Amino acid sequence: MDHFKAHLNKFITISEEEYISILSFFEVVDVKKKQNLMLEGEVCRNIYFVVKGCLRKFFMNEKGVEHTTQFAIENWWITDTFAYERQLQTDFNIQAVEHSTVLAIDYKTQELLFEKHPAMERYFRIVYQRAYAASERKIRYLYEYSREELYVHFSTLYPWFIQRIPQYLVASFLGFTPEYLSEIKAKLRS
Repeated sequence: MDHFKAHLNKFITISEEEYISILSFFEVVDVKKKQNLMLEGEVCRNIYFVVKGCLRKFFMNEKGVEHTTQFAIENWWITDTFAYERQLQTDFNIQAVEHSTVLAIDYKTQELLFEKHPAMERYFRIVYQRAYAASERKIRYLYEYSREELYVHFSTLYPWFIQRIPQYLVASFLGFTPEYLSEIKAKLRS
């Protein structure tokens, strides 16, 4: 869990004693590849920090086609923020792309964490601000870039995703079919 401490220290300053206390608010969860942490229709109870591995958030449209909206690798958080903050049923699923180890915290426990360690409230504010900014960028790229440019931009910005994540999930995230992504990659190679 030293990765979590190093991650926190990028944003806030905490002592070893504080870290041990902070960590006690979380549950360590071992997640097998393709195991679901959250299913559409369930109340979104937890937010997850990826210690090791990769998770994805997705929904299925009325035709049964999966649309991946977010990936989370080491040191990233994932949840359905809207449903989590309001303790509502989620419209999303969260699933492990790889065998993963995550830290989970539920909403009530997180509130207790904030009371005992106010610095964690600052930490989460910074994390949410960065996530919101990234979301704004993604929306702009979806409007501004051609499909080919979108893939090139994504693969340049996040080359480790291209190496690590199955092509059909990258396609799902970018709004392509796997076949269309193959065509783009073939065109770029020629």
